[in-house]
Amino acid sequence: MSTTVTVLIVYLGILAALAIWSRRETHTLSGYYLAGKKLPYWVVAFSTNATGESGWLLLGLSGMGYAVGVQAYWVVVGEVLGIAAAWWIVARRLKKLSDETDSITAPDILVARFEDKWNLIRSCAVLIILVMVTAYVTAQMVATGKAFSSFLGMEYATGVIVGSVFIIGYTFVGGYKAVCYTDVVQGVMMLLGLIAVPAAAVYASGGWGEVQTNLALQDPTLVDMMAVSGEGKIVWIAIASFVAIGLPFMGVPQLLVRFMSARDDVEIRKARIVSMIVLFVFTAGAVTAGVAGRALFPGLEDSETIFPVLSSNLFPPIISGMLLVVVLSAIMSTVDSLLLLASSSVVRDTYQKIIGTAKSEETLSKYGKLLTVVIGAIAVILGIQEPRLIFDFVLASWGGLGSAFGPAVIGILYYKRVTWAGVLAGMLGGFFACVIWLRYFKDDYYGLYEAIPGFVVGFALTYGVSWLTSRKDSSM
Repeated sequence: MSTTVTVLIVYLGILAALAIWSRRETHTLSGYYLAGKKLPYWVVAFSTNATGESGWLLLGLSGMGYAVGVQAYWVVVGEVLGIAAAWWIVARRLKKLSDETDSITAPDILVARFEDKWNLIRSCAVLIILVMVTAYVTAQMVATGKAFSSFLGMEYATGVIVGSVFIIGYTFVGGYKAVCYTDVVQGVMMLLGLIAVPAAAVYASGGWGEVQTNLALQDPTLVDMMAVSGEGKIVWIAIASFVAIGLPFMGVPQLLVRFMSARDDVEIRKARIVSMIVLFVFTAGAVTAGVAGRALFPGLEDSETIFPVLSSNLFPPIISGMLLVVVLSAIMSTVDSLLLLASSSVVRDTYQKIIGTAKSEETLSKYGKLLTVVIGAIAVILGIQEPRLIFDFVLASWGGLGSAFGPAVIGILYYKRVTWAGVLAGMLGGFFACVIWLRYFKDDYYGLYEAIPGFVVGFALTYGVSWLTSRKDSSM
């Protein structure tokens, strides 16, 4: 048995132990989906970052650094600004509202301040979550296949299946508490890996100066942050698109539930500092690994394999095995949360709230576990098809979720005159603006990231329709 496989088995054993330890919390919906809202700050901080980044960080973002050079550092700027905005603008008010209204899902928050006529908001929110989460999880399954293929030489489809069995398994057994505590383990592994790999790559290249010299010889635009593209893109549009990748932090439901699950306001204030520091190391490390990797291994057919390539070539087998665990940690820490998000949308929001079932919490939590398996299996089937670019696929799902929920949630938290119609219009408008821009306009407007028009339309409709309908109601 190879050293890498041994390390992987030990790691998966730790995850299994955490799932078994957490299972006693899974007999109610609040326990299965939010761990009873009593997590400490360090768990919330690491879980937020690990969930927000995914295989996109280790494979997609490092691949972007490889492909475009130092321009990818604009993504670091955007991500740090985005997570800061989420913690300072959204987190504390969202936690307070969720406690006051006994909310445990993002759709709960959307309808917390008024009656949801005909369950339209909740129904539309569920549909958006299911569509986007399926795409998002599929991208992570693609990342799983690439990781196993690059590190172990395993067939792509086999890698997707093997990785998914473990992810779905511990999510099924341990629920949200297992997910969050495994996120801590995974987050620490990611932190260490994203310090070690870029440092080793820069050192092997002869230092940062040699990295820049090498890249400049390949293509001068690779070392110029203002020369964002050699494809004729307008510089400010490209920079804005990179920075705007941080926008969805304020609205993606898988992060909103992290804020809701904190023990109290004091824990949130502690968590935000830890979260921002760790996220900076995450993103800067991933980009640096890709940039230095371009100097060491130019001409890779698939830029998104640079992190595994660096790991396999610069480290002995036992460390390389640990770095495989780092990549899997990034993937698992997102997939488990997305599976719970989709499951909660069906069980809590559809079956319990829309249909109005009288079944017990314990029975509903069992349904939630089964749905976790079903949704995961669908993503596996999609994932073993023709591999797609992880970076682009994740960005589309990330932007769609953020545009749908971000403006509406901020409106609920800050605008006292927000109305049912305003929230519904903002959610649908933001989502469809994002999707339509991606499908029909993005290529014609220099690749402007779809979350920008999504958020603009979402905010305009949330506040505009709320203002119009609140005036109408007050005049009657």
